[in-house]
Amino acid sequence: MITPKSMITGRVGEDGRVTGVGAVGPVRAVAAVGARGSGRVDREGVERLRGDLAGFTVDAVQDLLGPVAHAALGREQPVPARLAVTEGPAAGEPLAVLLAAFVLGLPVTRAALDAALPAVGTDGAVRLGLVETSGHGGYDAVRALVDLRPYAAVDALGQHDWWVVSDLAELATGAPLRVDHVLGVGGASVTLARCTIRRHVGRVLDLGTGCGVQALHATRHARHVVATDVSGRALALAGLTLALNGVGDRVELRAGDLLEPVAGEHFDLVVSNPPFVITPRRTGVPAYEYRDAGLVGDELVRQLVTDVGAVLAPGGIAQFLGNWEHRRGEPWSERVTGWLADSGLDGWVVQREVQDPAEYAELWIRDGGRPDAARYEQLYRAWLEDFATRGVEAVGFGLVTLRRPLEAGPGPRPPLRRVEEVRGGGDGPLGEHLAAALDAADLLARTSDAELLERRPRLAADVTEERYHRPGEEDPEVVLLRQTAGFGRVVRADTALAGFAGAADGELTAGQLAGALAHLLERPVADVVPGLLPAVRGLTTDGFLTWA
Repeated sequence: MITPKSMITGRVGEDGRVTGVGAVGPVRAVAAVGARGSGRVDREGVERLRGDLAGFTVDAVQDLLGPVAHAALGREQPVPARLAVTEGPAAGEPLAVLLAAFVLGLPVTRAALDAALPAVGTDGAVRLGLVETSGHGGYDAVRALVDLRPYAAVDALGQHDWWVVSDLAELATGAPLRVDHVLGVGGASVTLARCTIRRHVGRVLDLGTGCGVQALHATRHARHVVATDVSGRALALAGLTLALNGVGDRVELRAGDLLEPVAGEHFDLVVSNPPFVITPRRTGVPAYEYRDAGLVGDELVRQLVTDVGAVLAPGGIAQFLGNWEHRRGEPWSERVTGWLADSGLDGWVVQREVQDPAEYAELWIRDGGRPDAARYEQLYRAWLEDFATRGVEAVGFGLVTLRRPLEAGPGPRPPLRRVEEVRGGGDGPLGEHLAAALDAADLLARTSDAELLERRPRLAADVTEERYHRPGEEDPEVVLLRQTAGFGRVVRADTALAGFAGAADGELTAGQLAGALAHLLERPVADVVPGLLPAVRGLTTDGFLTWA
């Protein structure tokens, strides 16, 4: 599971910015990134900082805050956490000082920060662009210029603890969001990280890297990672994130828009949490770099679907989050299926949430900070009017998975086209489930019914069965097969399918199981198989069955 135990994500930028950073090439050291950063490289300072942060972990922060303050911080309510770090038993301790400065945005003394960062010290933090100070005395105030916090991840590759550097959150600054704000670890980035297929590959592209979260994950299973962003400040912060975690030499940062920085290259995996937010194109509505591509409606997502195949190697996979409009008189699934057809790739789109236009406007207006009443109404009206011009009745949120089929194979097959809505599922890793589903689609596409009957099915380990009886009845009226992993799908099974699934232990072939069922049901095998096999294929597609 990708665990957002790093507390609340930073959503609001601070006043500082660095322009023209846009580092290109392997990150071997890091330039200062704060408001008054000089651009000097200080690799030694980063290494010292890494040592100082050894105890600044997610678990340590949770223990310091306690469950009430930590939960409140997760709701963007900082008061309990402020009290814990300034008046609680741990006040003044190094961990409390780091939390106060780099997450809550509170001023700390130079002496306190020197004690919390004994190797790099306040002066070293200034050189790295992390803080600014009012003077050189021990009691002079020091303020953070960036958000620096721990991030714990547990996925199919195991557990890892990292630190992530981004812009300070609204709860730390109380200021409106800057248009060049660099977002930290948020719900979208966590969702993408847990949905990403983590098989070992050669080259990975993190498109629109932001503060570098997806690139950080990719270093665990790729020989080389390229991370791109249109924002020079984002690249600087991503560089610091990567170097701080000791993987900067394995990631190449490039400045540029969408696929332009990698034109003509090919990757085994492309991941992206792109700027997919649908924003009105009118004066007075801010366009935030981290969420807004400057295009109308859902055009950004459509372009990614249709264009990303140009940089995918044979067998390569692209995975990204997106929004798409539900327009009056045009089913969303038909629209998105049309995008897939234009891509020429295998495509699987899963819609996980739907909001009406008002809900959507409220979400993204609030995401940019708390405007006054007049400003709020102005922005709200702009969103609703923009949606009305295109007949938008709702907006879908979800995951897009694309794949370039291998050029060599047993023969041509129709491309995978899967567009569906799945609201359930837990918080666990989905990447391996998605990979297994793609493998299952390949298996079914090249296997005839006759061949499938010769193979041995096995019920997946995460599947449970539920039976519902009317009082006094011996036979169940309803049998449900339920996944406890993956998307948590539930399938209502008839007697034959329930019997097939219950007996699928990998020992008998599907044909033998069908024969046994026909005998128990006192029906000819020829009558059982035609109704059973489509349902068996469906269970395979959804991950309920695997095959030997």
